[in-house]
Amino acid sequence: MNKEYEMTSQEMKALKKKIAIRFSLIPLFLGLIIFLPAGTLIFWQAYTYFAILVIPMVLVIFYFLNKDPKFLERRTRAKEKEKKQNLLSIFSTVIFLSGFIITGLDHRFAWSNVLVYIVITADLIVLLSYLIIFFVFKQNSYASRIIEINENQKVISTGLYRIVRHPMYLGILIMFLATPIALGSYWALIPFVVLPVILILRILNEEKILSDSLEGYHEYCQKTRYRLIPFIW
Repeated sequence: MNKEYEMTSQEMKALKKKIAIRFSLIPLFLGLIIFLPAGTLIFWQAYTYFAILVIPMVLVIFYFLNKDPKFLERRTRAKEKEKKQNLLSIFSTVIFLSGFIITGLDHRFAWSNVLVYIVITADLIVLLSYLIIFFVFKQNSYASRIIEINENQKVISTGLYRIVRHPMYLGILIMFLATPIALGSYWALIPFVVLPVILILRILNEEKILSDSLEGYHEYCQKTRYRLIPFIW
């Protein structure tokens, strides 16, 4: 392993413990905000969606524990230093949670009638979006959850970054918009369609910070024209 990606045994132990705790809480947390409003455990759309999320997540975690554990350590940082980014993160979390709660209520009261093949198609789109995010992680070891500039960080301009400046957000956008349909709810699209606006605000603020703090980022923006969606924005 490259020294840039190495961690001490103590750091690895602490990282694995942190990941194990967070990962074990995901099914419990999602279960509460979906199954409680649904009022039943008979919800095949939710189980399929969880499988689409959890199985690739496990594989990705093991991959980076072996290849780039420092990347995983950066991904576990959740406290934003920028006040505007912190506010956007809180707002997006509220919308995200409300969207999942609505899917549970929709299932309980049968507000939507999403056909099986549409649900499966949405699940495949969620999986595709996860693959996009995985390739971003492979190409950019500094793709942190928060806005920060790390020592020795360089501008990434190859791979997916040649197409748009924020390919990870593109993957997240696709995942967000497909999630309500994958869970069998049209009504949950209402809160989820607000999330692209939050992503846009996050990107604009992030680019200002990167242009001021990361050498070569301004030149990269001039070379790669589109921020999020090719040929659109």
